[in-house]
Amino acid sequence: MPLDYHRIKNWPITEGRQSYSTRDTILYALGVGAATSNPLPDGDLQYVYEKGLKALPTMATIMASGEFWLANPETGIDLTKVLHGEQFLRIHKPLPAKGTLIGRDSVDEIYDKGADKGAVMYMSRRIYDAETEELLATSTWSTFMRGNGGFGGTAEGQPKPHPLPEDRPFDLSIELSSRPEQATIYRLSGDLNPLHIDPAFAARAGFDKPILHGMSSYGMAGRAIVRLLCNDDPHRLRALNLRFASPMYPGETLKVEVWHEGPGKASFRARVVERDLIILNNGYAEFAA
Repeated sequence: MPLDYHRIKNWPITEGRQSYSTRDTILYALGVGAATSNPLPDGDLQYVYEKGLKALPTMATIMASGEFWLANPETGIDLTKVLHGEQFLRIHKPLPAKGTLIGRDSVDEIYDKGADKGAVMYMSRRIYDAETEELLATSTWSTFMRGNGGFGGTAEGQPKPHPLPEDRPFDLSIELSSRPEQATIYRLSGDLNPLHIDPAFAARAGFDKPILHGMSSYGMAGRAIVRLLCNDDPHRLRALNLRFASPMYPGETLKVEVWHEGPGKASFRARVVERDLIILNNGYAEFAA
């Protein structure tokens, strides 16, 4: 059904506030596939050991959310036809390993692709340290609403996907294993969608078994970029953007392919090795040299 553009654009979104511990930070790291060997390399140890613990920068994307206002019937949004299309992250200051955060959301824009094609909504969350009010990160994402096109808006101005180099092979790559139980771990960081744990629910959605959270594969890509481009120092990552292309299953291997694009910049994509299928595309990263 068409939605009320002005009402959604100006929806009063409740501020989010979240306190978290080192346990939460470690749990997130496990939920994006860290620490799968014994002994652990230093690159993974820093994410799961309270001694010198560092938060993965991608953890900022799931922190300090407010109420799930999209589920309010008054929005007119058909949640059965909603997909997470893109994820963007800008790091302003490293996320502490524990603390209290404030999240302030905004609806940036809604693009109308047509009654039979749906709509795309872009939102941002600015994440602040509750004690100092310092801006730590800006998380932006697009939501593809297949059931809400035709509201009379425009499709003009929608951000274009970041282009990957077509004239040369990738410069670097790395393969990361995911855990068979990774979705059951990742959901403990807050995303309890039954699609990722309930076989019957997954079957009704058209899958032969539960799929991995897209944001878990996003976190895996972040780990890969930190390892390949930041010498395993998560504090050097500045931005991580991508589009979700296809689902990944827990237990599969993710291969991240990277192109250098100049000082402190890179393009990337990620494919599932077992099915030779691109699941994350049009990736862009910035990092401190």
